[in-house]
Amino acid sequence: MRVIFWGTPEFAAPSLRALIGEGFEVAGVVTQPDKPQGRSREIISSPVKKIALEEEIPVFQPKTARDPELIDRLRAIKPDISIVVAYGHILPQTIIDLPAKGTLNVHASLLPLLRGAAPIQAAIRQGFNETGVTIMRVVRALDAGPILLQASTQIFEDETYGELRERLSELGALSLIEALALISIGEATETPQDDSRATFAPKVTRETTRIDWNRSALEISRLIRASDPAPGAFTTTPRGEVKMFGPKVLDGLSGKPGEVLKTTGELIVACGADAVRIAEVQPAGKHRMTSHDWVRGRGTTCGERYGV
Repeated sequence: MRVIFWGTPEFAAPSLRALIGEGFEVAGVVTQPDKPQGRSREIISSPVKKIALEEEIPVFQPKTARDPELIDRLRAIKPDISIVVAYGHILPQTIIDLPAKGTLNVHASLLPLLRGAAPIQAAIRQGFNETGVTIMRVVRALDAGPILLQASTQIFEDETYGELRERLSELGALSLIEALALISIGEATETPQDDSRATFAPKVTRETTRIDWNRSALEISRLIRASDPAPGAFTTTPRGEVKMFGPKVLDGLSGKPGEVLKTTGELIVACGADAVRIAEVQPAGKHRMTSHDWVRGRGTTCGERYGV
């Protein structure tokens, strides 16, 4: 089966490796253009591109999936199927229909729940106990195509976005291979989604990662975990912006929302209900560090209020 693979971030890497490892003929990889990253603005290739180059697979990096030259080159490849895993752009119908067997997508939620760009973060923020991956057929509507296969997994109480993303990426790769095996022997079934149950997980923005200390400690803890390792949930302090990591809910502690209740040995901040203990912080322009080191360096003091 000749495959065109569409993907960009680390989440997509296990699926590409699985296709290669299982002997599928990956005839081309489409990934986003290289972009400058970090303070040095160094041009970095995507994880998917790095794998493709290692495996000597042709790489295409159009600015848009509607690029006429890209469409012509993909037609020349004559793919049997396209696989999309966190590519980063919605594909036009011409691209979706180009392969003989159409286009499949690996989505990191149990559809129709959490359609959209950030389902892993949303599952943690919304307090889900379970999530998973869906292998679905791509249609024009966002994440609305019929489902071929789903696999679920528990979300652990202290699990971060980064940790859950890694587990789901591996689960997605296994599920993708299983779905393709069913297609190859003619036993795949496609189940339409119940659109009435659909929910959405929009793209994460800077403002959605700002900590609102008027919210409960549980809600704030979920936000911090859903933003770890990136982009990081942040708050303003009297000494500038600080990202926070490693929260633990402390029931029964109270104070004004955003008030630093304790700095000796640990950093505890009051919320709208209860309080959170913060294990690590990252002040603007600095590396991530323990709260103990930050306090010792006079980064904060007891009685200060955040977010005001």
